[in-house]
Amino acid sequence: MPTGPQVILGLKVAVALVTLILLASGICLAMKKPRLHGILNSIMSMLLLGTVLVFEILIRGVGIDVKAHMNEDARFALKIHLCFVIPLTPILLWMLITGWKRRIKMHLAVSVLFLILWIGMFITGMFFLPH
Repeated sequence: MPTGPQVILGLKVAVALVTLILLASGICLAMKKPRLHGILNSIMSMLLLGTVLVFEILIRGVGIDVKAHMNEDARFALKIHLCFVIPLTPILLWMLITGWKRRIKMHLAVSVLFLILWIGMFITGMFFLPH
């Protein structure tokens, strides 16, 4: 059974890997390869949704307390982090659907919002949460 710090460390590794895929997806877009961009975004989305599902199972299903080892500052950082994380899932799905349906203007607008939330989630998760 993983401990709270191990769960947080696992999430940090997953976020780092998904961020690399996100960067590769952006590079594909800059190289005018929208099909590869879409494939990488689909892979990134599945990995991200899988990570959220595993995290929820560990927290709610198994009952691992990820906050037990945290001091008050770290708990506050977790609250801020969750302000970025919680809206990411529905926005990710919205962005994925608009991309699949080729609704480019809507997809671009949603992707800007997604990137803002992703950067906030990345910074707070990687640099302010202890593991």
